[in-house]
Amino acid sequence: MSENAVFSRNKVLTIDTMNPKVKNVEYAVRGPIVQRAVQIEKELREGVKKPFTEVIKANIGDAHAMGQKPITFFRQVLALCSYPELLNDNMFPEDAKSRARHILQACGGSSMGAYSASQGIDCVRQDVARYIERRDGGVPCDPDNVYLTTGASDGIVTMLKLLVCGEGASKTGVMISIPQYPLYSAALAELGAVQVNYYLNEEKCWSMDLRELERSLAEARKHCNPKALCIINPGNPTGQVQSRQCIEDVIRFAAKERLFLMADEVYQDNVYAEGCQFHSFKKVLFELGPQYSNTVELASFHSTSKCYMGECGFRGGYMEVINMDPEVKAQLTKLVSVRLCPPVPGQALMDLVVNSPQPGEPSYTTFMKERTATLSLLAEKAKLTEEILNTVPGITCNPVQGAMYSFPNISLPQKAIKDAKALGQAPDMFYCMKMLEETGICLVPGSGFGQKDGTYHFRMTILPPTDKLKILLAKVNEFHQKFTQQYS
Repeated sequence: MSENAVFSRNKVLTIDTMNPKVKNVEYAVRGPIVQRAVQIEKELREGVKKPFTEVIKANIGDAHAMGQKPITFFRQVLALCSYPELLNDNMFPEDAKSRARHILQACGGSSMGAYSASQGIDCVRQDVARYIERRDGGVPCDPDNVYLTTGASDGIVTMLKLLVCGEGASKTGVMISIPQYPLYSAALAELGAVQVNYYLNEEKCWSMDLRELERSLAEARKHCNPKALCIINPGNPTGQVQSRQCIEDVIRFAAKERLFLMADEVYQDNVYAEGCQFHSFKKVLFELGPQYSNTVELASFHSTSKCYMGECGFRGGYMEVINMDPEVKAQLTKLVSVRLCPPVPGQALMDLVVNSPQPGEPSYTTFMKERTATLSLLAEKAKLTEEILNTVPGITCNPVQGAMYSFPNISLPQKAIKDAKALGQAPDMFYCMKMLEETGICLVPGSGFGQKDGTYHFRMTILPPTDKLKILLAKVNEFHQKFTQQYS
């Protein structure tokens, strides 16, 4: 064989030889719209003239990127943990130093640079368990059922890996809400599972409907083996907060139909609307009595990325498993050991979230002031977003009861729908791409989350600073009217 023949051979890994399941993965939150937004930012830096001077990325719930300030206590403790020599500095409060020592003593070599146990640092899991008990009014939590994770996403994907098996009609089906957070559809595509859609009721503020769950399950059982039901509460992208009655209905449904429950509760502190309250699935499960609390299998998830923290980049989170078969639990522990451990700084941050300053401690007043201000401002912006969007002819926005997003319904002219389809685009993708090119506003089309046929939406975060949010909403208003006139 000649030397030239060696160097001119075909690639081993090509689009035709790669894992075909990966090609089915889509993630709209960082999809084509966002990729184009990045290109436009580069063009602006290079001096290309646009009808705007900056790109406003309202596509993702990245709080700090939008200007939200970190919680002082959290960053103080993380600084102390990262550089322990600072423990000798008088500028840090004693409770921050105490928390830092608590965490460092549990780390190998008293360093956050060391690996931790695969399930997570033991004292952090104990703190998480105590937090869950306080949150749920004393319902017991065993630290051995707590797994620290690389954000909530890591825990969700890990559970799906355990659940998925079978081929053909026996292949695992997983019920997910539509609209949904695209992590779920992407993970199911990668794992080769069957996505089983159930639709939230837009007319009733995106509530869950028991009859819709029954319809979805009955249809799915004709071609797969549905094993799990996923719920996001408070909702992403829809911003609803499910009622206690709804959660009871879902638990009874799961018990009756023998479904594994997955409760994505990462926005549990983000509840704004009057009359709404967060109810954890675990608390309701135990309050329904032993016939449910001793039998229904549940995995619930939380994260440092949302709520008042917004610490997305640290990738901290946890999951708690309830009523898991002991042999499966051993396999779960084995599976998480493959990736060695979650990021230790993320574990440390998770510990601070569940073990925050208490009354009488030096940092308590500042911590509560910052926490309250952050959540109050988010509540104001949620209301502002709903009110302004509902003044736009052709846009209808449900109340943003919780989480960090609005998901308004948009009416599109038939000509725009026809032009979009001619380009091979979903109509709301066509709409959002036009908006990006003309205004610099980056939103995610509803088609990236799923929606009922014939309806169109976009997801917009409420995180930008109030002045920028008002500008953004005014631009959306102006663009929608212009777009409607252009295509009417």
